[in-house]
Amino acid sequence: MSTLVLPPAIRSLAHRNFRLYFLGQAISILGSWIQQVALSWLVYRLTGSAALLGVTAFCALIPQLLVGPLAGAWIDKQDKRKWLIGIQSLLAAQAFLLAGLTWSGLIGTGFIILMSLTLGILNSFDTPLRQSLIGSFVGSREDLPNALALNAMLFNAGRFVGPPIAGLLVGLTSEAACFAINGFSFLALIGGLRFIQMTASPRASGSVGQVFKEGVLYAWQTWTVRMLIITLIGLNLTASAYAVLLPVFARDVFAGDATTLGWLWGAAGCGAFASTIFLATRKTIPGLITAVVAGVAISAVALLLFGATTRLPLALTAMVALGFGISVCNVGINMILQSAAPDQLRGRIVSFFTSARFGFDALGGLIAGFVAGALGAGQTLLFEGVALFLFVIFLLTRRHRLTAQVSAAHGESSNGH
Repeated sequence: MSTLVLPPAIRSLAHRNFRLYFLGQAISILGSWIQQVALSWLVYRLTGSAALLGVTAFCALIPQLLVGPLAGAWIDKQDKRKWLIGIQSLLAAQAFLLAGLTWSGLIGTGFIILMSLTLGILNSFDTPLRQSLIGSFVGSREDLPNALALNAMLFNAGRFVGPPIAGLLVGLTSEAACFAINGFSFLALIGGLRFIQMTASPRASGSVGQVFKEGVLYAWQTWTVRMLIITLIGLNLTASAYAVLLPVFARDVFAGDATTLGWLWGAAGCGAFASTIFLATRKTIPGLITAVVAGVAISAVALLLFGATTRLPLALTAMVALGFGISVCNVGINMILQSAAPDQLRGRIVSFFTSARFGFDALGGLIAGFVAGALGAGQTLLFEGVALFLFVIFLLTRRHRLTAQVSAAHGESSNGH
């Protein structure tokens, strides 16, 4: 039980287990963002290819779509904390190997793609493991939405701070140093997990195939879950693909370097961090539907603005708005899904979320990389902004039904915010 009394916006930190996880994850996520930015710069420095940026991002994320759903079914049958410690150890090994290959000069396109695929496969297990354990760390369904928002806040704080640090480190040292720092950062979360004390959570019974089928039927037959996953797909297939093209904008559009790339990433992270503060202060779930739809609309406008400008200050402003819109949508949907998911289905529901979130981000990034090679980065984002704006119209016709069904599931008025 919790013994601390904290302000509502951080109430889930009153739980000891969640505090231990939170502190370890804060360090680990910073290292992960440093590696991601350094790797994208390394790829573009070595090849100058926007298409290869898309391929690298695709390899790092597509396992979430192909492996993630089955990983979720497998996770619901396992000791989640034990396996999370194991996966974190493998992620650290991947980062150290990448650092060694880069430092020795052996790194090339083939190794980069192989390392990205390895990272993607490990993350297919890591993300649903971490997300599905958060409910056990807080031990309270009432505090779960706040815990999810704070977890997302960590991710976005790392996104805000990590890229500028990566840009400075690349300029002062090398990409290899960034990868090594990431490897050491995993030790913080591994240490925190070892000190967590928790009772065993219920495990799913039956074969992995049966458990997977049960999760698919639940997601497909529940209209709200199905619509929210469609929303994730629409957003991340278009808006999230901007990330792949940031090195192109930094060097070719704004005539900058790795530091410029870091500031662009950091601006998006600033907006995303602000969105998680907004979400953490919310006390009810149904009003999140309006926030999610608004987030998609903000993302569409920001894509159009960023794709059209050649002025860095205006681009940074658009990045703040884009980071805010994408995060409100992604995190808000995660909060809605997990707050309603049965405990024994949580790993599978989280895996469906991560598959839609990151898998279609991968597809969108791959498409954006090749389209940018033919039409240019600016034209690519303008096209995606228009497509996302049309998707907003589709969502507006379904907003009231979504709000009503989420309200009914939580026993609240559909006017609740």
